[in-house]
Amino acid sequence: MNENLILDVHDKPKSLLAWFFMSLQHVFAMFGATVLVPILTGLPVSVTLVASGVGTLIYIVLTKAKSPVFLGSSFAFILAIQNATVELPDGSLDFSAAYFGLMAVGIVYVIVGIIIKYVGNGWLKRLLPPVVVGPMIMIIGLVLAPGAIENAGLVEGGDLLTPLIALITFSVVIIVSIYTKGLLKIIPFLVAIIIGYIAAVILGVVHLPTVFAGANAFVIPDFNVVGTYKIDLTSVLIFVPIAFVTIAEHIGNHTVLGQVIGRDLIEDPGLDNTLLGDGIATFVSAAIGGPANTTYGENTGVVAMTKVASVWVTGLAAVFAIMLGFFGYIQTFILSIPNGVLGGITIVLYGLIAGNGVKVLVEERVNLTNMKNLIIVGAMLVIGLGQASINFTEEISLSGMALAALIGILLNAILRPNKPEETPVTHMK
Repeated sequence: MNENLILDVHDKPKSLLAWFFMSLQHVFAMFGATVLVPILTGLPVSVTLVASGVGTLIYIVLTKAKSPVFLGSSFAFILAIQNATVELPDGSLDFSAAYFGLMAVGIVYVIVGIIIKYVGNGWLKRLLPPVVVGPMIMIIGLVLAPGAIENAGLVEGGDLLTPLIALITFSVVIIVSIYTKGLLKIIPFLVAIIIGYIAAVILGVVHLPTVFAGANAFVIPDFNVVGTYKIDLTSVLIFVPIAFVTIAEHIGNHTVLGQVIGRDLIEDPGLDNTLLGDGIATFVSAAIGGPANTTYGENTGVVAMTKVASVWVTGLAAVFAIMLGFFGYIQTFILSIPNGVLGGITIVLYGLIAGNGVKVLVEERVNLTNMKNLIIVGAMLVIGLGQASINFTEEISLSGMALAALIGILLNAILRPNKPEETPVTHMK
C-alpha cells in the first residue's frame, strides 16, 4: 500500500457517490482530446468514445488490473488517417486503408511486446534514441500546421468572423492552461471548445435550432466492422513507423505514472503486458471503426492530482465513455463545431506536439553541437516537412514522416552504432 495515495491501484471506493464523481472526472479529462481526433479526421465520434472505453477495459484485463491507465485517441496518426482517407463520389469517406493501417499498428505493438518479453527492451532503446524520437514528434505537429491555419481562416480571401472565433478559442486554451487550477487546468481544450462554440453562436456562425433539428437523444454508433469493407493495405507502410513513436510515448507515460503511484510499471505488470494491452486495444478500436488508442497523460494528471490510483475508478470511467458513444445530442454538438473553433484549438495542439519533440531533445540533453546529431535531426526535418516520397509501386510508397523515421533510424545506426541512449520519454498523445 502506497501511503501517499488515497486509493491504491486495487482499492475499491467505499462510497458509490464518490466513485461516480472520481470516474466522471477522468471522463472530463480525456473527453476534449479524445473527440478532437475524430473531429479532425472524420472518423465517427460515437465509435471513438466506445473504442476508448472498450480499449481501457481490455488494457485493464491484460495488465491484470495493475496499472490505472486510461486509453484515448492518439494524435500521432491524424495526418496518416487524413492521407489514407478517400472521398467517394457521393461525398462519404472511405476509411478502409486507414483502418488496416491502424490495425497494423496494433499488431506492431503486440509483436514488440512479445520480443520484449523474451529478449528485454535494450534493442528498443538503441533503435529509438531521443535524437530520432524528437524530430519524429516535431514532424507530426509541424506537417499538420497548414490545416490549423486554414481552419482558423488565416488565409487569403477569408472572412473576419472565423479568425475572430479562432482567436477567442486560442486565448481560452492559453488562459485555462496557464492561469487556472484543479480540474479546469487539465481540460483546457474542452473549456475552449465550449466557449468558442458560444462565441460562434453569439456571432451568428452557428444557429442552434438548425443544428439540433432532428437530433436524437439515443443513437447507435456508426460502427465500421472489419469484414464489411474492402481490404486495403496501401497505407500500412505509412502507419507502421509512427507506431514506434507511440511506443516511445507509451514507455514515457508508464514511467511517469509509475513515479506518481510509487510502482515500477515497466517491471510489473511489465512493458510486454502494457504494450499487449495497448496493442490489442488499438487493433480492436480500428476493427470497429475507431482511431488508434494511446495512454493519456491527462488522466495520469488526474491520478497525480487526486492521489486516487484505483483501477476501479478508471474502469468505471471506461464504462462512462462507452455510454457517451450512444448519446446523440453530444455527437450532434461535436459535429457542429465550426472551423474557427477547430482552428484555435489546433494551432495550440499542433504546436504543443511539435514543442514536445523539442522538449525530448532538451530533456534528454541531445548534443546538437555534435555534427552527427545535427545531421540526423536536420535530415529528418527536411524529409518529413518536405513530404519526400519513394514510390515502390502505384499503390505502395514510403513518404513524409514514415520515410523521415526510417532515415533517422538508419543514420543513427550508421553514424552512432555503439553508443546506447536513454529511454526516450515523450508527453504526446
